[in-house]
Amino acid sequence: MARSFQSSYIPYTETGWFSKISIDYLQRASFLKEFYAFDVNDYGVRSAIEARKLAPVNRALLVDVLKKQYETANHQTAVEANIDGLLHENTFTVCTAHQPNIFTGHLYFIYKILHTIKLAEELKKQYHPYNFVPVFFMGSEDADLEELNHVIIDGKKYTWHTRQTGAVGSMKVDDLLLKVIDEIASRLAVEEYGKDIIDALKKCFQKNTSIAQSTFLFIHHLFGRYGLIVFLPESEVLKKEMTGIFEEDIFENIPSAIVNDTVNRLSAQYKVQANPRAINLFYMKDNIRNRIVQKDEKYFVDDTDIAFTADELRKELHTHPGRFSPNVILRGIYQEKILPNIAFIGGGGELAYWLELKTLFDNYHLPFPLLILRNSFLLIENKYRRQYQKLGLTAKDLFQQENLLLSEIVKKHTPHRLNLEEEKFQLRQTYTAIEKVAKDTDVTLAQHAEALETAAFKKIEALEKKMLRAEKRKFADIKNQLAKLYSSLFPGNNLQERTENFMLFYARWGNDFFDVLYKKSLTLEQEFCIIEEE
Repeated sequence: MARSFQSSYIPYTETGWFSKISIDYLQRASFLKEFYAFDVNDYGVRSAIEARKLAPVNRALLVDVLKKQYETANHQTAVEANIDGLLHENTFTVCTAHQPNIFTGHLYFIYKILHTIKLAEELKKQYHPYNFVPVFFMGSEDADLEELNHVIIDGKKYTWHTRQTGAVGSMKVDDLLLKVIDEIASRLAVEEYGKDIIDALKKCFQKNTSIAQSTFLFIHHLFGRYGLIVFLPESEVLKKEMTGIFEEDIFENIPSAIVNDTVNRLSAQYKVQANPRAINLFYMKDNIRNRIVQKDEKYFVDDTDIAFTADELRKELHTHPGRFSPNVILRGIYQEKILPNIAFIGGGGELAYWLELKTLFDNYHLPFPLLILRNSFLLIENKYRRQYQKLGLTAKDLFQQENLLLSEIVKKHTPHRLNLEEEKFQLRQTYTAIEKVAKDTDVTLAQHAEALETAAFKKIEALEKKMLRAEKRKFADIKNQLAKLYSSLFPGNNLQERTENFMLFYARWGNDFFDVLYKKSLTLEQEFCIIEEE
C-alpha cells in the first residue's frame, strides 16, 4: 500500500539543536568568511567548478581503482555509467564521507548520502554540459571501535563485542557480529518489509568478509540504483599520490604548523573541533593503526615495538604508501587530491573541522570544496502525529523545550487565570505614587521606595510560577503524553537522527522510506525538514 507523507521546513536557528559555528556558517557570519572558499549558492557552485578545472586529478588511475573495487558488487548500470563518466574532464564529484559504522550506524549516515545523490542530480540538470556524480568516501581506516560497533533500533542498543583491533574497516565479520544480526532480525522480522532488510544484511555481512567490504556491499545494495559510487580509500596506488604531502607532514610538520595557526584564530570564537598533531599520520599494518610519533632522532609507532630511523621511515613511505593512514587533518586533503570534487556535504562537526583546513589547501594549491551542511530530518510516524494533533500541537511546536510547551498548553486550556498582570499594573501605579510622596519628603528615600517595588514584584512573579506549577499538576495526563512523545521523537534527549538507525523505518516503509527522503531532500537551501506520515 502506497504511503502518503507531508513535509515542512524550518530554519536551523529555530530547532535549538545546532552548534553556534554551524549556525554562523549558515548565516555567513563575517568572522568565518576567511575560513571557507565559496558561498552555498549558484555563484559558489560555478566558482567551485572553475577552481576544480584548474586542478586536474589522475582520472584514469581513479577509474581503474574503482572498477577493480566494484568487481565484487552486483551489476548496477547507473553506478557503472558514473564511474566511466569520471574519465571525462567535464565530470565532477559531489562527496560525503563517514566511517563504516556497523549497519550504517545512525540515521544521519543515510541522510548525508541521499543529500549527496540529490545535489548531484540537481547540478546535472542546472549546469549543462557538466556532469556530476555522487561519491561516498568511506573512512574505513578509522580505529575507534567504540564509536562504530553499535546501532540503536527502537531504543534498544545492539553492540558488536569483538576483540579485534586496528582499523575497523579491516576487521572481519565474525560469529559475534552474526549474532547481532540475528538479534536485530528478531526485532525487524515482524515488520512488513523486515525480511527484505534482514536478507540484505545477511547477504552483505558474511563471515570472514571485512567490515569495509561488507559495508561497501550494503551501501551499494541500498543506493546503487541512484548511481552512488562508494569509494574505499585503502589504495596503495592512490596513496602514492600523497607521498609528497605525507613526507612533509612526517619530517617537516608543515600541516601542523599551518592548521595550528588557523585553529588559534578560530578558537577566538568557537570550540575547536580537531587539533593537529606534529605528525598527522597513522601507521597501519595487519591489526594495528597507531600514531606515528617522533622521539629524538627516531620515529615510533605508538604503543608498539615498531621503530624507524628517518631514512627507514622515508623508504617505508615510498615503498608501502598504503600503510600510512591520514588522520582528520589530512583525510580531506587526500579526498580532494584524488577526486575531481567540487562540494563536500557533512554534519556540523565535520564542517567545523573543514573550516580549519582552508589555509592548508591553499598551501598545497588544492581547490577547497564548497562546504554544505547535510540535510536533517525529523521522521514522524502516523501514531505520533495523531498524538500531538490531539493536544492541539503542530510538528514545529515540538522543537520547543518540553517544559515550556507544557506551560503553553496549560495556559491555553486552564479555566483559571495564571497571571497577575492586572494586579501588577495596579501595584505599579501604587508604587509610583509612593515613590513620589517619599521623594517629596526626602529625595534620598526614592531609591528605597524603588527597592521595595522591585522586591514586591519579585515575590509576585514567584507566586505566578507557583500558580503555574500547581496548575500543571492538574494536567498530569498531558504531561505524561508529552514526555512519551518527546522520548520517542527525541530519544535520549537528542535528535532522532543522532540516535536511531534507519532499519526500523525501512522495515515499516520499505523503499518508500528512501524515496520520500530523496524527494524531500533539499540541495543548497539549507533548512531542517519535518516528514510526517499521514
